Amino acid sequence: MIEKDTVRLLRECDAGVKMGTASIDDVLEYVTSDKLKKRLTECKKEHNKLEDEIEQALDRFGDEGKNPNPIAKGMSWMKTNVKLATNQCDATIADLMTDGCNMGVKSLNKYLNEYGAADEKSKDIAKRLINLEEKLAVDIRSYL
Repeated sequence: MIEKDTVRLLRECDAGVKMGTASIDDVLEYVTSDKLKKRLTECKKEHNKLEDEIEQALDRFGDEGKNPNPIAKGMSWMKTNVKLATNQCDATIADLMTDGCNMGVKSLNKYLNEYGAADEKSKDIAKRLINLEEKLAVDIRSYL
């Protein structure tokens, strides 16, 4: 049970970190504030480090990981592009990113509870990803 929950939790973290990175990529070119751009770029680097760690952990179990749900990813991309087409400003970007962070935090906490038998290392990865998302949401509030 431990191994099964560990792999499942790591897969959800993998999908979540990929979704976060893709979301940052979707908005970066529209950011006008150097400070916001720097914060998003730093956050993307942190996501990439966690993604590497998640992939290494999944490799130990012979698992290829998980990509974000294509429907969720498509809906996110569409929402981003519609909002930015009507209002290309840092406030819109901060709003989109905050929504994404909140959804990620909610999902990851759900999976932490659902896969409670996962090993402590994978739980720690999930918690660090949650903290990363929460911190970004707080850091960009001034742009809302």
